[in-house]
Amino acid sequence: MHMPVMPAGVFGRFLESCVKPEIIISTLDVERLEDLLASLPQTGLAGRAELEAELNRATIVDSEDMPPNVVTMNSTVKFSVESTGEEFVLTLVYPKDADTSGKTISILAPVGSALLGLSQGAEIEWPKPGGGLIKVKIKEVTDQPERQGLFHR
Repeated sequence: MHMPVMPAGVFGRFLESCVKPEIIISTLDVERLEDLLASLPQTGLAGRAELEAELNRATIVDSEDMPPNVVTMNSTVKFSVESTGEEFVLTLVYPKDADTSGKTISILAPVGSALLGLSQGAEIEWPKPGGGLIKVKIKEVTDQPERQGLFHR
C-alpha cells in the first residue's frame, strides 16, 4: 500500500494548529477554581469541561511568582477576535461576579476559560456557543491582581 507524502512543512503546520499555547495559572486561582467546579453540577453545565481541561494542562506557579503579563482571575484583559477584528476589554471573573455591564466575562464562558493563563501576545482557538471556532489574541493584560501584590482579590 502506498501512502501519500505530505509536502515538507505541511505536517509541522498541522501539528502546530492542534497545539494550544502554554498556560500558567496561580496556585490560588487553581484552588478557587477547583472549589468552584466542586460546587457545580457534574453534567449539563456549559463551560465545565472546557475549564477542567484548561486546569489539567496548565503550569501551576505560586501566586507571588506569576509573570505580570499572564491572564489570571480578576485580571483585566484587552483582546481581539480575529474573525471580526473587534477588540474588547474585559475582566475575567468568577460566575458570581459576572454582570451585564459588558465589562466582565465569566470563567465558565468559552472565551473566559480560553483567556485564563494566556500570556500577552498569545492566540488560541476556542469553540463558540452554537458551533464553530473563535480565534482570540491577547493584546495586553492591563490589570492583574498578582502584579499589584493582591493575592486575595
